[in-house]
Amino acid sequence: MKLLILDRDGTLNRGRDDKVASPDEWEPLPGALEAVARLNHGGWRVVLATNQSGIGRGLFDMASLNAIHLKMHRLLAAAGARVEAIFICPHAPEDACGCRKPAPGLFQQIGARFGVPLAEVVAAGNSLRHVQAGAAAGCATHLLLTGQSAALGGQPGAAIAGLPPATQVHADLSAFADWLLAQVPPPSKPTA
Repeated sequence: MKLLILDRDGTLNRGRDDKVASPDEWEPLPGALEAVARLNHGGWRVVLATNQSGIGRGLFDMASLNAIHLKMHRLLAAAGARVEAIFICPHAPEDACGCRKPAPGLFQQIGARFGVPLAEVVAAGNSLRHVQAGAAAGCATHLLLTGQSAALGGQPGAAIAGLPPATQVHADLSAFADWLLAQVPPPSKPTA
């Protein structure tokens, strides 16, 4: 199974300093939904792993988050795309949980749910926390220079402080999708 774990805010949609707290505030980034459609058509199952500390901080509730995700799913479907599942960490940073990125807990939950060794999973997102969590879980990691990471001033191929070794850097989700879809899969091993 080809499994891809994406971040949400700043990767699929515009991030906000005050958190995306309602469906009206959820705006897809240009080309992001179409990139997910291309990945789906290329055989990739896409899952989201997202910190949603606004719940733990009392900024919005699960009903609001579900309404945001309903809008996201509708817009993805209109673009011919699909996200298989959404794994969230609802905790505030001070809760010191094991699922808040950069901890690898969400990634471990995804690996267990889908029955896929995390060494075979690709993780891409716009925050160092996302790629650090992916690397800690054993995933192949990719940083997208959108949202939070745009402030890092990096360029694709440039070194960025705090970036896990072997992490590749891409301009955005569309550029990452182009790169991933261009990769040649390894030949199948002959069966005995």
